[in-house]
Amino acid sequence: MGVPNASRGNEAQRGVRLTPTEVRVLSLIAQGHSSQEAADKMVVSKRTVDFHLANVYNKLQVKNRVQALRMASRLGLIPFDPFFGQSGE
Repeated sequence: MGVPNASRGNEAQRGVRLTPTEVRVLSLIAQGHSSQEAADKMVVSKRTVDFHLANVYNKLQVKNRVQALRMASRLGLIPFDPFFGQSGE
């Protein structure tokens, strides 16, 4: 009957909650910053940024930055705007 397995994944993802720090890390990555650059901006270690990214990947059930950004945007967890956070240089 129908496609219960296909909808089950969407139901699980709808309940995803990212911490404010995870959103900040993902937003900096979305702006094109490397893990080290994000760490410098947040005044934390690169290891801390990578730890938060690993948590994001796990929560979103993805394997890399591109997938994480697309899924987070699709779920409305971060804004999708190619100019998000960039100055008008």
